Amino acid sequence: MMSRYAAFVFFLYFGVVSHGIEVEVKNDDKLCLYANLTVSFSVTYEIADNKNKTVSFELPANASSKGSQCNDTNSILKLSFLDGHSWSVNFSLKDKNYQADTMTFVYNLNDSKVFPDSSSNETVTVTTKPDITDVGVNTSYSCKSKDTLVASLQANMTLSDVLIQAFIVGGNRSKNLTTCPADTPVTPTPTHVTNATTVAPVTNATTVAPVTNATTVAPPTTPTPTLPTPTVGNYSIRHDANSTACLLANFGLRIGFTQNKKYQEVNFDPPTEVSGSCGVDNSELILVSNNITVSLSFYNDTKKFRLHAVNVTINSSSGVFAQSSANLSLWEAAVGSSYMCNKEQNFTITSLLSFYTFSLHVQPFGVKNGLYSTAEECPTEESYLVPIAVGVALLVLILIVLLAYFIGRKRNMASGYQSF
Repeated sequence: MMSRYAAFVFFLYFGVVSHGIEVEVKNDDKLCLYANLTVSFSVTYEIADNKNKTVSFELPANASSKGSQCNDTNSILKLSFLDGHSWSVNFSLKDKNYQADTMTFVYNLNDSKVFPDSSSNETVTVTTKPDITDVGVNTSYSCKSKDTLVASLQANMTLSDVLIQAFIVGGNRSKNLTTCPADTPVTPTPTHVTNATTVAPVTNATTVAPVTNATTVAPPTTPTPTLPTPTVGNYSIRHDANSTACLLANFGLRIGFTQNKKYQEVNFDPPTEVSGSCGVDNSELILVSNNITVSLSFYNDTKKFRLHAVNVTINSSSGVFAQSSANLSLWEAAVGSSYMCNKEQNFTITSLLSFYTFSLHVQPFGVKNGLYSTAEECPTEESYLVPIAVGVALLVLILIVLLAYFIGRKRNMASGYQSF
């Protein structure tokens, strides 16, 4: 019979009281999973008059570990709290290492204590993939640094002071740790000293003259390789398994981002997880690939649709990069048609985030029979030449007419003076 025990720890952090939770999961009275961590949530939801409200809250001290379980190859840490909310992590073991496969956050918008004035009463489930991989079976995963995971445009989770051992052998916890990259200290690069005094080795000599102003030759730099064109992914969202697609998209994506004052670019590979939703006014496409999560939100104003919000999370060796913008007007086309652009395009999402798209084709509304509608194509550089040429021709014509008018008027005036 599986028994569970949960004890709760409180600590002060920067003057704010945070709630840590310690959980022990047992199988046949033997400890099989241990966790001690802090989790906080931020959720944006809709209220009256099409306005949004954002609330932040933490995993409370009375969270229940009922539903947590573990066996030889899979473990689940599940914590339920308040009225219909839960947070869980699924772990899997392969060979001598384990990893976190999915992290799921379920929140109930009908809970008026947490979500006051919510215009929805639905229960929302969001899922993301945490960067907890290659942890030895006889090792605990440790990460004191804060790690923010953006699960959707509306919800994110922040973990800190994490200590987890998902597979415990023999009922005894291990003291061995696998530390997250964010906690790993950065070794400073040694500074090369130039203009140093070099003394040559002496053999049977009385004095040696120092050699000053020695020159240190820097090793040749290797140019940064150019990224190949990203692979084009094809994505679709359905209302349910028996319906045709209600959202279609295909594109190749390169992401440019600035982290720790360093600009980087990375190609977004076709994802392992595709999710989203289709609505009358809003549709969403969520893509998860390796350590990158991209959320695209589209808005329909009954006449035109556009990409109006983007949320990107990248778990890199330098920590978590997270940027979002909800005030965009990109990929615009008439409702009932699709938007297409085969050339490479560059979009500035925020001051720290850029998109480079290739072979883009998207239709988030009005999809019929699972097929793209007639496409509205992005303007090409050549398309601007025609209106520019027409404008120049009209300007020249106007100048000619005005010039002829003034010349004719001057002649008429001269003719009038002579007849007088």
